Amino acid sequence: MRRATCRATERRLRYFSASRVLRAVPSNGMAAAMPWGSNTARVAASEKRQARHRSGPGWWQLAQRWRKTGSEVMDRSLPEGCGTVRSPPVPITEITSSRAYAPSSVAADWAIRLSRCVAGLFLFGAGIAFILEAHLGAAPWDAFHQGVSELTGISVGKVIVLTGLALLLLWIPLRQRPGVGTILNALEIGFVVDLVEPLIPDTAGIVVRVVYLAGGIVLMGIGSGLYIGAGLGPGPRDGIMLGLSQRGISVRLARTVVEATVLVLGWLLGGSIGVGTVAFMLTIGPMVQFFLPRLSLPPRGSAESQ
Repeated sequence: MRRATCRATERRLRYFSASRVLRAVPSNGMAAAMPWGSNTARVAASEKRQARHRSGPGWWQLAQRWRKTGSEVMDRSLPEGCGTVRSPPVPITEITSSRAYAPSSVAADWAIRLSRCVAGLFLFGAGIAFILEAHLGAAPWDAFHQGVSELTGISVGKVIVLTGLALLLLWIPLRQRPGVGTILNALEIGFVVDLVEPLIPDTAGIVVRVVYLAGGIVLMGIGSGLYIGAGLGPGPRDGIMLGLSQRGISVRLARTVVEATVLVLGWLLGGSIGVGTVAFMLTIGPMVQFFLPRLSLPPRGSAESQ
């Protein structure tokens, strides 16, 4: 009961302080023109609230003190014994390395990073091959690659390579600088797709196809953790998102627009769109979020200074 009372106290404190701040800031000059934006209305409402709360346990006075002096006042204003039951802060997810890393030299650091990047890109390409072989729907970019392949007769792997190199040309006006991992990404993934896909047995069984799809997504998640965690540069497609974000467009909007565009183009060109496409879009983010902190290396500068 006491825990619930303390948390209710904290919520009311936050509500009153936030609402006062919001009412005090006009939005594009419109607040002054509204009845609730006038000084008279605000004073009257303030007096009513103060009169209503004077008979209570002092929430209004606590909120005023907290708004003026900062969040530390809430610790002093909460009833005795509530300091230990406050709601825990919301955790902030950071993409950091969770493993010790101390290379013996700069050359060893580069060798480790290159090997992890190459291995990650191999797994990423193998994951694409499994998803394509499942025939349940491809990822947005791979649906586009598949559509271009159907139209031109070029293998999907070669289309991936040509698309990656073409996207690198778009980095020039966006002023993005490719890294070693960027070039490897553009060249290796397509090669691996053409290498692995013919080795995967064809099957009509839905269970095996679902396993192909799930396994492909997991492989792409692990591969992303390895090659992104190596810190040798983003892929050509990710660089486009970063470049657009630096021009004032949010990363979320840029990614949504670009991937929606290539998905529609892939569908128009005959690429495979289906339940696998939806499954990929819903699960690849959590997969990367899970594997990336576990497979990332520290930034090169910090590793070299150790």
